[in-house]
Amino acid sequence: MAVGKITPLLDPARIALHLKSTKRTAALNEIAQLLSVHPLVTNFDGFYAELLARDRLDTTCLGNGVALPHARTEHVKEIVLAVGRSDAGIVVDGESEPVRLFFVLGTPKTQPGDYLAVVSALCRILRAAPTREALLAAGTPEDFIGVIRTAEEKLAAPATAAAAKGPAPVERARA
Repeated sequence: MAVGKITPLLDPARIALHLKSTKRTAALNEIAQLLSVHPLVTNFDGFYAELLARDRLDTTCLGNGVALPHARTEHVKEIVLAVGRSDAGIVVDGESEPVRLFFVLGTPKTQPGDYLAVVSALCRILRAAPTREALLAAGTPEDFIGVIRTAEEKLAAPATAAAAKGPAPVERARA
């Protein structure tokens, strides 16, 4: 996986576009269950317990109706991701806006750099209101992944263009 890329982590089978749950913990369980048979999850019960413990410590809400519940754990071999979308939104304690998009992330404790790269990439993608709106409107998990892919490509385009220009000229110091 390219570090910081989200699309390689997404699988249509691990995207629930119509969560049935209306409460935070139930929604987390519904989404996390999508990872219960993931080959990279070595102990689902252990992972889920750590996910809940982390979520109780501090809010995982990013604002704008988005939450990133996550656990750094020894119960996953590599980074895993499941997504849930709530049609009505779920009120999370202390948040003024209901959460509609949940990105449940499990990362190995031994890969903090990869974890930070994925969280950073998700934050950059989800910062744009048009992207969030497109994710909320996606009709299928495949469409949802397509929105993420398009957002990643847009974010990569300026970096690719800058790299193609080469390094900036170095200004010489005057003696």
